[in-house]
Amino acid sequence: MTPEQRYLFDIKGYLHIPKVLSDSELAAARAAIDRYMATPDDELPEGFSRSEDGKYYANGFAFDKALEALTMHLGLWSIVKELTHDQPAFTRGTLLVDSHLHEPFHLHCAREDYGWQSTRFDTREGRIFCDDFVIFPYFDDVFPGDGGLLVVPGSHKAEFERPPSLFNGGVITEHEDLPAGVVNVTPQAGDAVIMTEMLVHGTLQWKPEDRLRR
Repeated sequence: MTPEQRYLFDIKGYLHIPKVLSDSELAAARAAIDRYMATPDDELPEGFSRSEDGKYYANGFAFDKALEALTMHLGLWSIVKELTHDQPAFTRGTLLVDSHLHEPFHLHCAREDYGWQSTRFDTREGRIFCDDFVIFPYFDDVFPGDGGLLVVPGSHKAEFERPPSLFNGGVITEHEDLPAGVVNVTPQAGDAVIMTEMLVHGTLQWKPEDRLRR
């Protein structure tokens, strides 16, 4: 990680990295995703499936070599290695397709879902160690007002439990007036977001009816 990335990830709990994918990488990934989405359920290879609402596509990373390559992308791999202390382990790679028909996801984090002991975020020897994080490569543009990813910057270091009354009980419905302390992250196609699971996060209702968030 660069000193700038290390500092920002440490204080915010997430990084928004622009233009990780080249134009050709993005085009190939989009084509693979279009193919996965267009394949009827009964024609999908073993190990691949979609949820009934069409939001989650199992093992999306493995559907095509263009997607599989993203798991060790050179623009992200050095960060993956630092956060895992050079011992990375891949858990899953689900393709998420968000439309205006899908319900938003309430604010949550690993600490709240699985207990304080479920994941770690620490600094040693000038490096960050985090044993549970996600990487979101974005394949479509997200503009302010569209909806999508919500985060509470710095919440990965919280020493107190989040009061149930805070942030409307974790259900955010308004686009224009987000509660103070909540940020809507709006990446462009080809960008990537890296986030520790200790960070409080959720989604805002996706509003465009003619565009998806993938």
